[in-house]
Amino acid sequence: MIEQTRKDIRRNRFFRYAPFLLWIGFIFFMSSNSGSMTNTSRFIRPLLEFLFPNSPAETLDIYHGYIRKLAHFTEYAMLAFWASRAFRHSSKHFLQKFWYLSAILCVFSVALFDEYNQSFNRNRTGSIYDVLLDCLGGLVMIWAIGLWFRKT
Repeated sequence: MIEQTRKDIRRNRFFRYAPFLLWIGFIFFMSSNSGSMTNTSRFIRPLLEFLFPNSPAETLDIYHGYIRKLAHFTEYAMLAFWASRAFRHSSKHFLQKFWYLSAILCVFSVALFDEYNQSFNRNRTGSIYDVLLDCLGGLVMIWAIGLWFRKT
């Protein structure tokens, strides 16, 4: 009986933290050459040309840039979601009580390390503005989750 309880605890912990850790892996995969503007333009550019057939190339480049910035915001909003989910239901009292601070700290740390990592890649650039945008995405999600739990 006790062994079954321990298995349940481990399984629950795994399902709490696995999406969170996988999402961090996805973020770092996208910060490699795979997520560079050159590579994303292979599928975003044809879509933009289809949607806006008469737009000049410069305009499509601007749209592409906006899509990439929206992706930053969304990636880190999702990171905040998975972190909040893991921390709110943690067996550690501190993480449970201060889930929002832990999630914000996690988002900030991953964003900072991600941009630092990109600064070493010749096809990418590290930018403090991207860190701020990433943190904004995380903060908006944490704020939305906080509102949701206040209502319920």
